[in-house]
Amino acid sequence: MTDISDLDAGLKRLHLPTIRRMHAQLQSQAEKESWSYRDFLARLVCEELAHRGETRIHRATSKARFPFLKTIEEFDFTFQTSVRRVALGRFLGPELVSEGRSAILLGRPGRGKTHLAIAFAYKAIQNGFTARFATVAELLNDLHRATGDSRRHAVAAFVEPDVLVLDELGYLTYGPDAANLLFQVVDQRYLARRSILVTSNKAPANWGAVLHDTDLAEAIVDRLLERGDIIQLAGRSYRNPGDGKGADVS
Repeated sequence: MTDISDLDAGLKRLHLPTIRRMHAQLQSQAEKESWSYRDFLARLVCEELAHRGETRIHRATSKARFPFLKTIEEFDFTFQTSVRRVALGRFLGPELVSEGRSAILLGRPGRGKTHLAIAFAYKAIQNGFTARFATVAELLNDLHRATGDSRRHAVAAFVEPDVLVLDELGYLTYGPDAANLLFQVVDQRYLARRSILVTSNKAPANWGAVLHDTDLAEAIVDRLLERGDIIQLAGRSYRNPGDGKGADVS
């Protein structure tokens, strides 16, 4: 390479957009501050890696299909005092995925279940993993509509991500095949040791009535809790602070 245009073309061919965009600016700074060649190169590489990390997180977050983005830093532990951040560490680190941990976030509406589930999944994305969000009704509708090979592809869409958030189990009435369809996803993820985060306003003991099959519901709960925990959220509702009822669920 003999001039700046050759350097620009080379960086473009190597798919190094951040270095291509910033090298002239950093070169000027390096000359003013007498950086060594090593320091200059290290800074360029760090900027490129940081940009790639941000791009990966943005793409993974988009693919996750969160209805909104919530972080653990935004969760108000002074309002929702039934859980403590120190007790949630295993859901915020890479062990959520590496150990295939799962959780049932249980409580009445407005207690922060979905916020926490999304925050766990987003932290997993920040840690380099993938995630997918869906309501239980959306999952069941997708699988119910699919047949044959399309059913396998539909199941795979919920099995392949490192973390799966299933929101609002028990909020709606499901069809007679609900337990069978949900079990297909839970069982395959269990065998692959992949994390599942389920939010519900119904106690697991009552999922059989919700899913129309007590035996399959029990099998689903067993798989979730073998490497998982129940996180109970009580206290007041974020949406209706005057609702001071606890986390009693039916």
